[in-house]
Amino acid sequence: MWAENSVFYQIYPLGFCGAPKENDGVTVNRIGKIADWADHIQRLGADAVYLSPIFESDRHGYDTRDYFTVDCRLGTNEDLKTVCDAFHKAGLRVMLDGVFNHVGRGFHAFQDVCRKKWDSPYKDWFRLSFDGNSNYNDGFWYEGWEGHYELVKLNLQNPAVVQHQFDAIRSWVEQFDIDGLRLDVAYCLSEDYLRQLRAFTNGLKPDFVLMGETLHGDYNRWMNDQMCHSVTNYECYKGLWSSFNSMNLFEIGHSLQRQFGPEQWTLYRGKHLLSFLDNHDVTRIASMLNDPRHIVPAYGILFGMPGVPALYYGSEWGIQGRKDQGDDALRPALEKPEWNDLTDHIAALAKARKESPALCSGSYRNVVLTNRQIIFERCWENERVLVAVNADSVPYTAHFDARAGRATDLITGKLHDFGGGSELPPYSVAFWKCER
Repeated sequence: MWAENSVFYQIYPLGFCGAPKENDGVTVNRIGKIADWADHIQRLGADAVYLSPIFESDRHGYDTRDYFTVDCRLGTNEDLKTVCDAFHKAGLRVMLDGVFNHVGRGFHAFQDVCRKKWDSPYKDWFRLSFDGNSNYNDGFWYEGWEGHYELVKLNLQNPAVVQHQFDAIRSWVEQFDIDGLRLDVAYCLSEDYLRQLRAFTNGLKPDFVLMGETLHGDYNRWMNDQMCHSVTNYECYKGLWSSFNSMNLFEIGHSLQRQFGPEQWTLYRGKHLLSFLDNHDVTRIASMLNDPRHIVPAYGILFGMPGVPALYYGSEWGIQGRKDQGDDALRPALEKPEWNDLTDHIAALAKARKESPALCSGSYRNVVLTNRQIIFERCWENERVLVAVNADSVPYTAHFDARAGRATDLITGKLHDFGGGSELPPYSVAFWKCER
């Protein structure tokens, strides 16, 4: 599957393009500027673009009004096609956000229920009761997603609802030639629904990818041969920033060993979870780390660990944004990309990973683990790479059996000699490809 060897680049179009916060009904081609970033995304080393919600919505995109029509604040379907064509021409895959658990109050079927109540042919599209009332005084009660009543939960056991969504997905493939979907709140979607979705999308494109948003629990519940190809690795997301802030790399080391280690009981060995340091829902990594110098080794672990790395627009040059300042702080409008030392570092990491089968698909084993240092091994067939990170403010010399005399650092191209110990500079990362 193409996604396993990819680096994803996420854009939140409504914020990125500076669209009005509320849907004003005015059609403006704002989405076109996303295509202007294709060269930057390529230079960064990403090869797949994930676009957060782009279809007609009440406000933020996750409150869908119309699955078939691009949000007027972003432009038209033809405008989106132009963007997707530009990305594909540049060799970039395109993944859209599939928001299937709920819709906005402006969704046509829900509006029909509001007008006609029990006479509406769409009343069974939702989980509702005419014996109660809503926070909006609709004259009936309905279930909202996690208590958010602007997000109306759909009845996905109704075949008509499922067919409506599947018709929309088919239209996205036909119009925009998309390559996959990120499934919003996949942890809320039933196993039966996910199986139907997987079978349907397999029929559209044999290499169509489903990535589910999951938070807690055993990710195998949603990720297998019948449901999602991959899911979001929130366990390691937390472990990454927390390990550096507490100077306790045992946390991320033990999480990775638990998920991908050689023992038979490990959970996700051989699978490719979506890995990230930040996204549109959480505080930017540059704002999350107590010591800004830890951002270099943090990205080093992200690209060295098992999984599919994802970058969030703007974070590649270190912009800040805190969740406690509201979603808008996480989803800013950006006019043009920037490039600095951090961007150079991430591009080198992306290149090293994509050129290494061991880093893309190899096994995982902890080799050295202290509070401030971690060295782990990735192996695939005849290739063996040691990922070495020093989170300390002083150099560290690691003494261990590397099972090789020399190596080449895939990040810098420099030769490394294991004799007499391996010195790691402060706040550094190395990808040592060992000689056979």
